[in-house]
Amino acid sequence: MAFGITREELMAWKEAVSRGEIALITHYWYDPRFPDVTTVTKAGCSDLDRLTAWCVKYGLNPRYIHRRSQFPHYDLIGPKQVEILQKEQRWDQLGRFKLL
Repeated sequence: MAFGITREELMAWKEAVSRGEIALITHYWYDPRFPDVTTVTKAGCSDLDRLTAWCVKYGLNPRYIHRRSQFPHYDLIGPKQVEILQKEQRWDQLGRFKLL
C-alpha cells in the first residue's frame, strides 16, 4: 500500500511507465522484513529491455525486477534508493520524504 502520494502522482507514474519511460515514484511504505525502512522508490518502465539496462547502469540485479504485466518495476530501498535518487537528480522526492 502506498502512502504519501496523490492519486494524480500515481496516475502520472503509471502513464509514464506505460509509455516506456523510466519513471520514479517514492512513497511511504511498511514491510516487516525491513523494519528500519519507511520509504520505497519504484523505478518502472514497460520496456523491459530499457528497465534492465537502467538497472545494470546502477549496479542493480535485473533479476529483481517485478515483472508485472502492466507496470514492471524495480523497488529501491535504503542507501541505494538515496544514491540513485541523487544521481537521477530527484531532489523533490529526496526532500519531500526526508531522505537526506
